[in-house]
Amino acid sequence: MKVCVIGAGVAGLASAALLTKEGYEVDIYEKEGMLGGRALTIDNRISYEEYTRLLKRFDMYVPFAEPSLKEIFDGLIGDYKIDLGFHLIGGGENASPLRILSSLGIKQDIVGSRIGFIGEKIDYPYLSAGDKLKMLPRILQLLFSRKETIKALESVSMEETIKKYGKGKMKLTLELFPRLITTVNDLSRISTGETFWAQRELMGSHPVSYPAGGLNSIAKNFASWIENNGGKIIHQKVDKVIIENGKASGISAGHEKYYDVIISSLPVQDTFSIADEREFPREWAEKVKNLEGSGSVCAYYALNELNENLIGKAFVFIERNADVEGNDAVGMVDFKMASPESGMSPPGKYMVQAYVICTPDEAKNMKKVGMLRTILDKYMEKLVPRYEKKMDWCIYPVIWHLDGVAKTIDNEKPAVSTPVKNFFIVGDSTNAKGVGINCAADSANLLMKEFRK
Repeated sequence: MKVCVIGAGVAGLASAALLTKEGYEVDIYEKEGMLGGRALTIDNRISYEEYTRLLKRFDMYVPFAEPSLKEIFDGLIGDYKIDLGFHLIGGGENASPLRILSSLGIKQDIVGSRIGFIGEKIDYPYLSAGDKLKMLPRILQLLFSRKETIKALESVSMEETIKKYGKGKMKLTLELFPRLITTVNDLSRISTGETFWAQRELMGSHPVSYPAGGLNSIAKNFASWIENNGGKIIHQKVDKVIIENGKASGISAGHEKYYDVIISSLPVQDTFSIADEREFPREWAEKVKNLEGSGSVCAYYALNELNENLIGKAFVFIERNADVEGNDAVGMVDFKMASPESGMSPPGKYMVQAYVICTPDEAKNMKKVGMLRTILDKYMEKLVPRYEKKMDWCIYPVIWHLDGVAKTIDNEKPAVSTPVKNFFIVGDSTNAKGVGINCAADSANLLMKEFRK
């Protein structure tokens, strides 16, 4: 069977790799010169003009930079590297993209850490072994209540769960981690069941990790394996998916080419930029067009001095009464890019990334973005006093499409199969487990289940 994959992000590449492994003939179409989709790593080979074009392409902008963004990209960036937006991988070695790479015989090195908390004082790690033991009976009760399955908890909001079980450190834990897992601040919209599916991965020795060599190394590893095993990566834009009588049969990309199966890794809301909406049931089309993504305000601080005790660690925070949807804003300041193993900071320099969660509408509101930037700087200052005096430069990328579809009770992610025969969708828009890169990679596993049917 001949398969066409549209988009060479993590989901498209993971899907293509697993299909190639199973013996399918796979062509991947990617309109950008770089592979990885939103999981891009940027360095001094990218010009200011190319960087700003990529930002627009992926629903982003940079409202603040010190000094100006042009000055940074005209030489100040030096040998620092940054991601297009904030990305960590939940679950360490157990994360979906790493498990898929491992199944291909590829070892992806990571910089892993536990999670600290910035509160009245700074705790690292946030949960001690004693804390976990105290909380375990309650966690098990949450996991196996309501028909003894997590499935039964998927329609129960985290707000309800906190009212029932939230006391002491357990309350703070249930306020923090569901937001981080879903990149949504509003606890009334977050599913308890979805949270606990993901929470199990975060209880290990490396709850969060960053890939050595940069985020883009994951895409490069997938792409190298695909091309070495017979798959093709074609840098060409797909203009249209050919659908006839409810069945996808090919694509138009300069000329028509026919395939047995078409797989799109575009955000699901963009499906009809390449496929005729009239070929899909109206109800399905209206639903996917109106699905909401998630947003964030990020920061990349390039430092020339840093306390070595911070290197490689990650710290979360919760800003109360932050005037955002859900009232409180949760975010993270991460120092894994500052470690030599990451390859993201030049010798004697330290890249620190941070983000705070917001909605897509908040990400487009300059007043809100300015307020959220102040929150990031506040918690950075708590960890690195007088950090501005140690700073080479800083940029604040804002994104209103961080996750393809926000994982909330009222915003149900679609399945990888669509109403059109032989047309599938993959990516963090789908109902795979986790968020971001984990969800994108796991959608490839769901796709393979559909193929095996």
